[in-house]
Amino acid sequence: MAIVAAQQQNNTQKASASKDEASGRRRSLSRIRNIGIIAHIDAGKTTTTERILFYSGRVHKMGEVHEGTATMDWMAQEQERGITITSAATTCFWLDHQINIIDTPGHVDFTVEVERSLRVLDGAVGVFCGVAGVQPQSETVWRQATKYKVPCLAFVNKMDRKGADFERVVGDLRERLGANAVAVQLPIGSEDDFSGVIDLVARKAFRFLGDSLGAEIEEFPIPDESSVAVEAARAALVEAVAELDEQTLEAYMESPDLSAVSLTEGIRRCTVSGKMVPVLCGSALRNKGVQPLLDSVVHFLPSPLDVPSITGNHPKTNEELIREPDDQEPLSALVFKIATDPYVGKLAFARVYSGVLKKGQNVFNPRVSKRERISRLLKLHANHREDVDAIHTGEIGAIVGPKHCTSGDTLCMENHPIVMESIEFPEPVISMAIEPKTQADRDKLTQALAALAEEDPTFQVSINEESGQTIISGMGELHLEILKDRMFREFNVQANAGKPTVAYRESVTGKGDGESTFDREIGGATQYARIAVSVEPRAREAGHSVEWKASKEQVPEEFRKAVEEGIQDALITGILGNYPMVDIKVTVTGGDSRQEESTEIAFRSATVMAIRAALQDAEAVLLEPIMRLEIITPEEYMGDILGDTNSRRGKILDMQATSGEQIIHAEVPLERLFGYSTDIRSLSKGRAVCSMEPHLFEIVPAAQRDKILHR
Repeated sequence: MAIVAAQQQNNTQKASASKDEASGRRRSLSRIRNIGIIAHIDAGKTTTTERILFYSGRVHKMGEVHEGTATMDWMAQEQERGITITSAATTCFWLDHQINIIDTPGHVDFTVEVERSLRVLDGAVGVFCGVAGVQPQSETVWRQATKYKVPCLAFVNKMDRKGADFERVVGDLRERLGANAVAVQLPIGSEDDFSGVIDLVARKAFRFLGDSLGAEIEEFPIPDESSVAVEAARAALVEAVAELDEQTLEAYMESPDLSAVSLTEGIRRCTVSGKMVPVLCGSALRNKGVQPLLDSVVHFLPSPLDVPSITGNHPKTNEELIREPDDQEPLSALVFKIATDPYVGKLAFARVYSGVLKKGQNVFNPRVSKRERISRLLKLHANHREDVDAIHTGEIGAIVGPKHCTSGDTLCMENHPIVMESIEFPEPVISMAIEPKTQADRDKLTQALAALAEEDPTFQVSINEESGQTIISGMGELHLEILKDRMFREFNVQANAGKPTVAYRESVTGKGDGESTFDREIGGATQYARIAVSVEPRAREAGHSVEWKASKEQVPEEFRKAVEEGIQDALITGILGNYPMVDIKVTVTGGDSRQEESTEIAFRSATVMAIRAALQDAEAVLLEPIMRLEIITPEEYMGDILGDTNSRRGKILDMQATSGEQIIHAEVPLERLFGYSTDIRSLSKGRAVCSMEPHLFEIVPAAQRDKILHR
C-alpha cells in the first residue's frame, strides 16, 4: 500500500518552478495548460476548482460555495446567491506543469463569460452531475467548446449522491452531446458507498483519506468483485483509442495488452485532436477524485504547442497571417474581457498567443488604429493581483488602465499588425427601463451604465425615442438584477427600475415588392434616385442577406454601398411595433440614376422608403424568444407543474423518470416566465428546481400579438 502526500509533492514542484523564473518564464510552453471549468449551474464547477487549488497548494484552506467562502466566487453577489456570475482566473502548479484555470458561470444569463473564456483556452473540463447527467446548460457550454474546437475532459461529479449512475452519464454524453465519450476510470461503489476510483490506464485503485481532507491517497489492489468489469472496460478503452490513433493501433497489433505509457500517449493524441473525450469520476465536495483529474489535465489536455497556430489578417491588405506560439515571434494578444476593479480601475484580460507583452512597451490596436502604452501588468488569482513585468506566449494576464481596448480586440506590434477573429456575442432577450432617483444620480448612472456595458457585451443601453427613457437590455431576469445590484453597490447609484420586458423581433413570412423615387431639391441642387427591391424570409437565425439583380447601368457601382447602408437602416426597426427586423433576404431588382443629380444620400433615402413599402407587402410577423426549460421535480408535484407549464403557452417535449424524480423538458415563451423560479418553488413547496436557456424565436400567435402591440 502506497500513500502519496499531494501537498509534499507540490512543494517539490514549486521549488523547481522557481528555478525557471530566472529566465523570465516559469515553464516551457510544453508544460503550460490553459483550461476552463465549464458546466450547467450547480454541477460543482467552483467546488471542483477549490479542490484543485487546495491540492496543488495554491490555497491552504478549502472554501465552500454554500458558505460563501469559495476563493473563485469573490463578488458579494456570488457569495450571497451561491452561484458563479463572472469568470475568475487563477494559476496553480501540478506535476511540474503550470495550469492556468478559468472558472466560468453555469447560469445561462452569464453565458457570455463562457463564450469569451473558451475563445482563448486550449482545453476544458466539463463537469457533469452524476445524478442529472447532461442538463440544458451543459449542452450550451459544450456547443461553445465545440465551436472553438476546444479539446475536453469530462468529470462526472457528485458520485456520492443518491441516484448517481456513472454509466448512464457516459451514455448521455454520447447521445445528447454527440461526444465520443470513453471512460478512463470506474467508480468504486456509488451513492453512500462511493469510496474511490479505479484507473483503467494503470490498472490501479485509489482511496482518498478523509483525515487529510482527501490530500493523501491510498493505492490498493483492485477488488476481486470489480476485476472482470475493469478488464472489460480497459479493453473497450484500448479498442476505442486504437480505432482513432494509428500509433496505438500498431502497438495494439503487436500486443493487445498495451502498456500504461502507450495508452496514455494514445489517449492524449485522440483528446488533443478532438476525436475523443476521456471521462473521469469523483465527488469534489467529499474530496474524492480531484487529484486524478489534475493528472489527466496534465497528461491528456493540450499545451499551447499542441493546438493550431493562431491565424489572423493584415488590417490593410487582408492577407492571412500565421503566428507561431513562440516568445521570439511578433506580439499577438487577444483581449477577451474588460472588468472594472475598484482599486486599480479598468482591467483588460488578455491571452498572449505569440511574442511577449511587456510593461512599458507600446502596443497597437488595429480596430481603432491607435497605440496603447502598457503601464502595468498583472497575474490573477480570483480578485487578488500580482504585478509582473511581462506576460509570455501561452499565458493569460491583465493590462491595467487601457484607454481604447474592448472585448475581442487584438493587440500587436505596429510594424507587424494582425487582426485575429473577434468574439461573437448573443443578442439580449429582455429589457427594462431605468431612471435616476435624483438629478445628482443622473451623471453617476450614465457612468455606471457605460462601465457595465463596456465590461459585458450582452448588456446594452439605449434611449427610447418616443418616451425618452433609458432602456437596459440583457440575457435574463437574473442578469439585469445583478447589474442593477452592482450599480447600487459598486457605483453608489440610486435608481428606479421598471418591470422587465421581452425583446421582441419582427420578420416576414411572404414575398413583398417595393419601389421608391427620391427626387428633391436640397440646398438649391436636385438630388435624384430610384430603387426597386423585393424582400422575402430567410431561415430563422440566418441573418440578413442582400442580392443584386439590378444592372450597373440602373444602379452605378459608386452608389451600391449607399444602397446597402439604406437597407441596414430600414431593417433596424420593423413596421408592426418598431422592433428590430431579422432574417430578411433583400433583392435589389432595379433602379435609375441621373448623371450629376444622383447622390449617395438620394440612393440611401430611396432605399429606406422602398424597403418599408416592400415590408408592408410581405406579411410582417412578430417574433418572441422561446426558452428551453428543464424542471426537476418530485413525482407528487408533476401534475401541478405540467398544468402550470401548459397555462404559460408551454410545449412539453419529453419527460424522464429518475429515482423518485421527474425531469421535464419544455419550450415556453419568455414572456410567460417572469418570476417563474419563485412560482415553481411555491408549487412544489420548495422541492422542484428549474433552469432555462434561450432556444429560438417563434411567431407570436395572432391573438397574443394584438395584445402585445396594443399595450
